[in-house]
Amino acid sequence: MKKALFVAPALLALSATTATAQDGNSRPQPVVQPLTIPLPADKPYPGTMTLKVDATDVARGIFHVRQTIPVAKAGKLTLLYPEWLPGKHAPRGAIAEVAGFKASAAGRPLTWTRQPTDVYAFDIDVPTGTKSIDIAFDFLSPTRASEGRVVVTPAMMNLQWEQVSMYPAGWFTRQIPVQLDVTLPEGWLGAAALDGLKVSGNRYSFGVTSYENLVDSPMFAGKYFRQWALGNGVTLNVVADEPKYLEASPDHIARHAALVSEAVALFGVRHFDRYDFLLALTDELGGIGLEHHRSSENSRNPDYFTKWNDNDAERGLLPHELVHSWNGKYRRPDKLWTPDYRTPMQDNLLWVYEGQTSFWDLVLAGRSGMQSKEMILAEWATNAANYSAQPGREWRSVEDTTLDPVIAARKPKPFASWSRSEDYYNEGSLVWLEADMLIRGATNNGKSLDDFARTFFGGREGDWGQDTYDFDDVLSALNAVHPYDWATFLRTRLQTPGQPAPVGGIERAGYKLVWRDTPNVFDRDRMAQAKNANLTHSLGLTIDKDGIAGGILWDGPAFRADIVNGTKIVAVDGLSYSRERIEAAIRAATDGKTPVRLIVERGGRYRNIDIAYHDGLRWPHLEKTGSGPDWFDQLLAPRRRL
Repeated sequence: MKKALFVAPALLALSATTATAQDGNSRPQPVVQPLTIPLPADKPYPGTMTLKVDATDVARGIFHVRQTIPVAKAGKLTLLYPEWLPGKHAPRGAIAEVAGFKASAAGRPLTWTRQPTDVYAFDIDVPTGTKSIDIAFDFLSPTRASEGRVVVTPAMMNLQWEQVSMYPAGWFTRQIPVQLDVTLPEGWLGAAALDGLKVSGNRYSFGVTSYENLVDSPMFAGKYFRQWALGNGVTLNVVADEPKYLEASPDHIARHAALVSEAVALFGVRHFDRYDFLLALTDELGGIGLEHHRSSENSRNPDYFTKWNDNDAERGLLPHELVHSWNGKYRRPDKLWTPDYRTPMQDNLLWVYEGQTSFWDLVLAGRSGMQSKEMILAEWATNAANYSAQPGREWRSVEDTTLDPVIAARKPKPFASWSRSEDYYNEGSLVWLEADMLIRGATNNGKSLDDFARTFFGGREGDWGQDTYDFDDVLSALNAVHPYDWATFLRTRLQTPGQPAPVGGIERAGYKLVWRDTPNVFDRDRMAQAKNANLTHSLGLTIDKDGIAGGILWDGPAFRADIVNGTKIVAVDGLSYSRERIEAAIRAATDGKTPVRLIVERGGRYRNIDIAYHDGLRWPHLEKTGSGPDWFDQLLAPRRRL
């Protein structure tokens, strides 16, 4: 197993003196402070931390934290609050929400100082003879979306242990033992993929685990909670805003069980001894889709079960996070694996970690019946169409977008089609589709990307450690399935800007991208859920239910009319805006002479705009090109033993 090397930054000793230059101006030199945080070492921590979290203050969303940390010697102890978080691919630690921090030993207050060059590090003076110290603080979780993701509502909560704990610097987190107690509101039930659970009233006490495993094992809890066993050691745990949303039919549960069976059939082994889907059905809790080795953190609309037939587009999230147990958690890029939560991660291979997972989530959704073939092909059509119209491809490669979690922190962008965003997900999916179809075509369907998945992400049953890889390991595994110039294939499509739209897999499957004046089912359902109009491929924008424009396509018709994100479409042809009216105006403009006439408002200023667009409504679809075998049927056929 290859290990990512941690290299300490070089320290430059500079004088703090101020010199006078020849021009008479004072010119200081920088003061560089020495490195004072111990680097992580792979050695056992001397003792077991205890973590107690009081999560009963639901009304105000405040978690009260008490933590005891054994110490081996007097002097300075540096505690770290987690910063670089697995699955988020960026420094997202919620340090701003920590308040009331205090440290003590045997009831006596201790002096502490936050390091000004690393605000996640707390230095504590430990007196001689001290065996352990206690820390206490409150985590003030956001109470509205403008403050951050809401993790507590009157009906449920999402407990993420990295938000309510600290750890000592100088050790690999897998070497630091910790024992957790959490007190929930009266009558609430919860689940976490942690072992040794003992429940006493509303107190949940877990057995000793590593700090690494603790952070990787969040908890969902709520008033309204149900569990279903799915087989293969997997449990579906669901909390909901109201009890009526927990009414899942036997068929719904059977499809989730089939998803698990299909995943095990694909990879051949389980890299977990247990796995817990944690699913919140909610309009109130902040949305989340986050992977863990033995669990997921997911939220969906409240009517996920109760309006099953209307939610086909939503059902790709659980397959995605389940696949991550193999791809992302067990097999992990060597520079994305870190020994603690202070060491920066390097995201350059996320087109495997997330991109291939985005391929397999659609495939497994199709094989298990979680999603229809029509929906899966529609999603690929939408993604391929978006990349066919994306001018940012000219200057930015897919691999460069793997750095976007750090660069942009997932904030909205003014012109995302030009700047690009985290395209390693969906474009990665299309590139891996092409790899699959290339292998199938060359071997007459004798081999496929299934063979890569089984060998690359397989291994020993029950091994839920981590096995790291690099680019050459990916090439070697692909060539073992089918010899080919995979280095050029991947470097061209993923590491080189200026590439055409990634439609090679669609074409090798015997389909082509076509345009129609009605939306495909994926776009249709997403527009219905968002209550917006996606006119990306006609006017070059989306419009929300209130008439506010967004998603402006660089150099598209709306862009050329100086419409930017946040512009309000007030009227269409002199009448108040509605989706029906703007679609009718686009149809009328196909006569080649009638413009799309709008009144828009931005910042209290109104303008009349005539957009000379005449190509009609356009949404992407996939259309079969011949009478031969349907390779998508081959790809989506179930693999599990019936």
